[in-house]
Amino acid sequence: MSNNWIDTINIEEVPEDDVIGVNVNGHQIALYKVDDEVFATDNVCTHGQALLSDGFLEDGEIECPLHQGRFCIKSGKAMNEPLTEDIKTYETKIEEGQVFLKFRE
Repeated sequence: MSNNWIDTINIEEVPEDDVIGVNVNGHQIALYKVDDEVFATDNVCTHGQALLSDGFLEDGEIECPLHQGRFCIKSGKAMNEPLTEDIKTYETKIEEGQVFLKFRE
């Protein structure tokens, strides 16, 4: 199991109050920038297999574009029906303008 920091993307590429999808070691990850903080979750909805990066970010929650289920981007918690399973979250840090993700396989 790896717990290394992985360089993902330049902070300038992550839109403020929005989400972007990135590929990290073959895994789909969603990055969110809110109030100059960056959060990371799995990018695939646990319910409908849609990409969360195609969804709508509001009030710290990402809404899946397929069935309008929402996840908390800080905790990964499924917030409403039809979601029943939380998504993974990942620790992030910013160094020299780059977003690093603590990736666990």
